[in-house]
Amino acid sequence: MSGQASEGALYADLIVEAFDRHGDREAFVHGDRRMTYAEARDFTARLVRVLAKSGVGRGSSVAALSPNAPEAWLMQAAAYLRGATFSGLHPLGSIEDHIRLCDDAEVAVLLVHPRLAEVGAAVVEKASTVHTVLTLGPSDLGRDVHEVCSEQSGGPLVREPGIEPEDTAWLQYTGGTTGRAKGVMLPQRALAQQAVSWLASYGVPERPRYLAAAPITHAAVLPVLPTLLRGGCVVLHEAFDPAAYLKTIEDERINYTFGVPTMLGALIATARQGNYDLTSLRTFAYGAAPVSPSWLQEAQETFGSVLLQGYGQTESGGFICSLRPDEHLPEQLTSCGRPAVGVRVQLQDADGAAVSPGEIGEIAVRSRAVMSGYLGQPEETAHALRGGWLHTGDIGRLDERGFLHIVDRAKDMVITGGFNIYPREVEDVLTGHPAVSGAAVVGVPDERWCEAVRAYVVLRPGETATVEELTALVRSRKGPAHAPKAVVFVPDLPTTAAGKIDKKVLRELTWAGRDRQVN
Repeated sequence: MSGQASEGALYADLIVEAFDRHGDREAFVHGDRRMTYAEARDFTARLVRVLAKSGVGRGSSVAALSPNAPEAWLMQAAAYLRGATFSGLHPLGSIEDHIRLCDDAEVAVLLVHPRLAEVGAAVVEKASTVHTVLTLGPSDLGRDVHEVCSEQSGGPLVREPGIEPEDTAWLQYTGGTTGRAKGVMLPQRALAQQAVSWLASYGVPERPRYLAAAPITHAAVLPVLPTLLRGGCVVLHEAFDPAAYLKTIEDERINYTFGVPTMLGALIATARQGNYDLTSLRTFAYGAAPVSPSWLQEAQETFGSVLLQGYGQTESGGFICSLRPDEHLPEQLTSCGRPAVGVRVQLQDADGAAVSPGEIGEIAVRSRAVMSGYLGQPEETAHALRGGWLHTGDIGRLDERGFLHIVDRAKDMVITGGFNIYPREVEDVLTGHPAVSGAAVVGVPDERWCEAVRAYVVLRPGETATVEELTALVRSRKGPAHAPKAVVFVPDLPTTAAGKIDKKVLRELTWAGRDRQVN
């Protein structure tokens, strides 16, 4: 048997299949707009031709800077059908980070929402490879993507021949402890596996109506194609507003949604203040940050038995384990569930050997959805994929039933409100202030954000700086998620025997007495 005969479908093939299957059904709802599968297929086919005329193909890169809109996903689909890569620029990210991403990914075509035109203009001015800018509506920054697509002929939706399973499709960036963002290369085969495993393990109803308020250029994109493959509808909010979110669940009969823990907390409070019909909801998938058991109990009391926890990371295709609604039992609320379909999990010691059942070790993963590596960072890639396993940097244990419990993180990363914050990035900004001689950033428990960014700062002799001044500096350079919720001035920072800052001491100031070092 030839190798080609056994390769299976690419992610691009699944996109074509979803659009070809469901015709006049409703595919997207965005405010007052409603788009059928046929309309989405036609727009995507035209957009594929636009990208082709812009020179986009295998080895090219496309990006988008936009709040949620159907076109933000259809641009991704068109890029994948051309064999190109897609990267999302987070609407809350800084201009500096956007420029670095565009340069690193060698972005050729950038889609920008007019609301973010000022940011987009600053990016285009400095990014070295962007040669085509399309906008989601009239703007001086570039041509309206709808106008450009209207100039193309219609026709069937097909993928470019010659795309290989290992061709990078989603190039998604995640921070690094060295301060340099890493482009996670997720190939076509990884995204195809991701879609299939999501359908099998993440509680997608038979006819899903998926509500997305978090950016679909990032993690909230994961349920989109599974929803479309089942002939469902993707309902998009450009920003998260708890009251509007709950009203949409009622009005649109939403049965599937995905969010981060801070969204869950806000929805609990709002639902208790109002009178919403949430009986259509079948699955509320949540993830991207640890969740306290007390929050989960409150959520179950508010929404019923609909919670499904997902644990994963960008390098694993966004998923590793899931804790189903029927598994949200009081004794299991510290668990993130069991491995998703198609995923192998092993806990390993420092030498890469499997630990004995019940013992603590680093969580290592094997799956067809695992990344092929980090763009242009072979040493980081070799370290993350050593021994044929993806090493997550998270520490956990498997109980006797095979449920995974995360107990700590090997990395210093802080997860606040669903955002991954790498302390080095914040520390670099703080120590760039002329009055600051040293800074250390850690995550501390927080009832609203699960974890909050706290900065310990040492000032130079004779210099002064205010909490407000330093917080504003970080916000301006890195965005609101990175801005410390607290700044503590200290005379010096604790160090290890090797002279390195001992963050364990700083964490213990607030995490002492807790069973887990994640909230």
